[in-house]
Amino acid sequence: MSTFEEFIHGLHPWLLVTAGGILVIVQIVLAIVLFNWNGSSLVANTGWVILWIAAFFGVAPIVAFRRRGGVPQGKSYMHTTKLVDTGIYAIARHPQNGVAWILISLGVMLVAQTWWVVVVGGASMVFGYLDTFKEEQRCIEKFGDEYKRYMEKVPRINFVLGIIRALQRRT
Repeated sequence: MSTFEEFIHGLHPWLLVTAGGILVIVQIVLAIVLFNWNGSSLVANTGWVILWIAAFFGVAPIVAFRRRGGVPQGKSYMHTTKLVDTGIYAIARHPQNGVAWILISLGVMLVAQTWWVVVVGGASMVFGYLDTFKEEQRCIEKFGDEYKRYMEKVPRINFVLGIIRALQRRT
């Protein structure tokens, strides 16, 4: 394990996600308050498309875990008992707290087109990405070698590469 991974793994389990979550909220508030009305409509519309894609990556894991994760009756979708490696999880290991998070920050940046929103969103993206390392630590503890094998075939957050790999596995 690298020094970086040891450092990340040594942090409080909720530190990164909490700091990043606060930054996302600050970013959205800044986007509303400082919205650039003179910005490019093409850039803003691209941001809205990215936000819709983020919504997909945010909701799809809920459905996937409910259907395939062995979630006990009455429990949150996060209480999986089985490793899910199909559907959205065949293209990204962290579709919700990785891909969706980063796409939300990027989308808000493009919609608002204001430097403060870009700076805060960039910081939020870093915290979101770093939190995926903490999440992988928890998944390895929960699922062991099965999760390590899964890590070898599915990218952490690069869903474009994940789609390419998934298509290659089908052929």
